[in-house]
Amino acid sequence: MASIFSKIIAGDIPCYKIAEDEAFFAFLDIHPVAKGHTLIVPKKEIDYLFDLDDETLGGMMIFAKKIAVAIRKALPCVRIGVSVIGLEVPHAHIHLIPIRKESDMHAGHKKEKLTPEEFKAVASAIQAQLSSL
Repeated sequence: MASIFSKIIAGDIPCYKIAEDEAFFAFLDIHPVAKGHTLIVPKKEIDYLFDLDDETLGGMMIFAKKIAVAIRKALPCVRIGVSVIGLEVPHAHIHLIPIRKESDMHAGHKKEKLTPEEFKAVASAIQAQLSSL
C-alpha cells in the first residue's frame, strides 16, 4: 500500500508543494513546528532514510540544500534545522525547519496553526526565492 507521501507525490492528496524534480519532492508540513517547515522526500518509496542508496541519499541532500537556501531567504530565521525522525510515515524523509534557537527543533515543540491562505503565502514566498537561485 502506498504511503501518504506517495499519494501526495501522485497528486491523490493535496499539499502545499514547494518544488520537485525527477527524483525528489518538497512540500510544507501541515503540522509545522514553524512557518516554512518543509518535508523533503524521494519519489521512490523507501521506508528508512539510511536504506536509500548512496546516490539517492546524496541527491536528496543536494535537493534539500536548495530548498533550505530558499526558505532562509524567504522567512525570518537564523538557520534551517534538519531533522530525521522517520517514525511517523514509512517513507524516507527529512524535515527542514526554520529556527531562531536550538529549542525550536524539539519534537514536543508547540505546532503552528496556519490557515490555507497562510500556507499558500509561505509556499509562494519560498518558491519565489527558489526561482531566483
